[in-house]
This record gives sequence, structure tokens and C-alpha cells, in this order.
Amino acid sequence: MILPIVAYGDPVLRKMAADIDQEYPKLNELIDNMWETMYGASGVGLAAPQIGLAIRLFVIDASPFADDEELTEEDRKQLADFKQVFINPVIEEETGDEWPFNEGCLSIPDVREDVSRNEYIKITYLDENFKEHTQEYSGIAARVIQHEYDHIEGILFTDKLSALKKRLLKGKLSNISKGKIKVDYRMRFPAAKKGR
Repeated sequence: MILPIVAYGDPVLRKMAADIDQEYPKLNELIDNMWETMYGASGVGLAAPQIGLAIRLFVIDASPFADDEELTEEDRKQLADFKQVFINPVIEEETGDEWPFNEGCLSIPDVREDVSRNEYIKITYLDENFKEHTQEYSGIAARVIQHEYDHIEGILFTDKLSALKKRLLKGKLSNISKGKIKVDYRMRFPAAKKGR
């Protein structure tokens, strides 16, 4: 089932998300719904806070990036089959040079900005079967994970922009929270006027 994506301005996007266990109600159904919601919005990642749940869970399918001719062969290979569920993840290390890349977010439609992030990460997480993994990622894969991980920490990519950029985006972000924007997927707007 496709769920509405929570828009910028909703308090759930600012909460530190909580760990979950195997007893979390209807977890498999939730994960299926998150995949369907993400694909329906043409996203490559979706975190639980973006559908209104302050839990440490996100899904990523970065395979669309594998077609990008500008990426290295190694990056394209890593991204080709990179589809993963992350439960209760912990980034153990972020290393390497920071590099800028143009990011967007399903909760902040029509806003894209360059964000600098570390090149390498080491992350420990549980998969959908609650099997523990510790893996290292680099490049685009690391970046997509860092973006989704920020969501469960209550951080948005716009928080990483300069004060000037934030000021320039203020009106646009306000309009997004009020629902004064056209999107081709279901959204829930925190400051939208009721009954219009």
C-alpha cells in the first residue's frame, strides 16, 4: 500500500528515532509498504520518519544510479544490486574526503542542493530477518545511506546547507509545509489549511 510521505515541517522529521525489535507490529507489511511508497514516488531511499514513524528503519534501492555514465565502474558495480533494508543501523565510522553531490528528498520536493559528505562509511545494521551485518560502503552508496541515516537522527539535508542557502530556501520550505506545491505522489502537509 502506498503511504503518504510526510512533508518538511512535520515534527516527526525532527525526532530521534527509536530502535525496534522483531515484535514490532506488522513489520514485514510495513517494509513492503515502504518499498511500494518509495517506488511510487521515484525515490532511491525512504526512512520510516518520512511516513510518520519515529523508528530506526530505512530502505534503499540505489540501482537507478548504476546507469550513470559519470560514475566509476566500481561505483556502478556496487550500485547495480544495492537494495537493502536497514533496521537499527549505527554508522561506526565516516572517513575519507568530503565531496559535494546534488541531493534531493521526497519530504522536500523540488529542492535540490549540493551537500558535502564523507566518501566512506562503516555501518552495522539488522536486515529484515534481524540478521546483523557490518559493512563498508563508498561513493554514492555511502551517500544515500548517510542521507537516510540522517532522517532517523532527526536531520534533513537542508540542515547541512550554508546560512545563506537556508535563507534563500526559507519561503520555498514554508510553501512545502503548507502544501503549496505540486507533487505526483501522496503527501501529508503539516501546515496545510484544513478543508480547502
